[in-house]
Amino acid sequence: MDTYLGLDLGGTKLLIGELDGRGNILRYKKYDSGYFNQQAALEIIKYSLDDYIKTVGWVDKPPVAMGVGLIGRVDTEKGIWLQIDPTRTEPIPLAAELFNLYGIPCHIDNDVKSATRAERYFGFGQISQNFTYINVGTGIAAGFVVNGRQIRGSHYNAGEVGHSQVGVNVGIRCGCGRMDCVEQIAAGIGFDRCARLLQPKFKTSLHIPADAGERINLKEVFELSKKGDPLCIELVENATQALANLIMNLVRVSDPDTIVLGGGIVSDGYIHTKVLEKLNANTVRFVKNGVVITKLNPDFIGLIGAAAVAMNV
Repeated sequence: MDTYLGLDLGGTKLLIGELDGRGNILRYKKYDSGYFNQQAALEIIKYSLDDYIKTVGWVDKPPVAMGVGLIGRVDTEKGIWLQIDPTRTEPIPLAAELFNLYGIPCHIDNDVKSATRAERYFGFGQISQNFTYINVGTGIAAGFVVNGRQIRGSHYNAGEVGHSQVGVNVGIRCGCGRMDCVEQIAAGIGFDRCARLLQPKFKTSLHIPADAGERINLKEVFELSKKGDPLCIELVENATQALANLIMNLVRVSDPDTIVLGGGIVSDGYIHTKVLEKLNANTVRFVKNGVVITKLNPDFIGLIGAAAVAMNV
């Protein structure tokens, strides 16, 4: 049986796993990553992959290829990891580096584009040739599939929709330089920033860590919102309106018949339900398959996507 090695590198963890050609995870292991630049990330990948091979090993013979999903801009054709963000730009030929070290053909892609590949081949892509995948987690980004083809853009930067203004005005400047980008309101980083900004205006039982490096607990936000906590209600209302507006804007761009939501923030269904309530029926009338949550496991969609990258499909 041919298998594929997937590596899903995020801001807090690296998942490494071996999958079959249907996207089934055969075995995996999780490693801590933390804040890093690109050279440090390469060392994290090498150390973790060495450990994986030693402690977990292959199901049978070595995988026929490996795929890596990464934060930031990726030149998939040349296998170059271009940058994490404008402050962390140090292009490295990651695919060639890993192939030379491990002798396994390697392909790389952006993490959300990798998740979109997973959706394309193992999820709603089985019923749709025109869908948009929106990942709502620590940040917000999207993948676009139009007429069966994934859109990348002239600088491999298509899909950075987190840097969109969506008509919800809170007063937070985004790192991109604009005010009130949707990522600053509805992503994990946004919930935390909004909670700190709005706390003086609302009574709340929400624990807001004194250490700015520690974020609020979103499960606590959602539970307190259900119980009528004023601050948490405001956070949830702002976030769900921002996401609804983003979805309606994107529907006008590529005319999808399906919007797929992924990421930890929407996975339990609470935010999803509130977003659906705020969608204008006329605007989304052609989204015939609906605004749905991915059927793929949100904890592993990046790993499944990395395997799809390894398959180079």
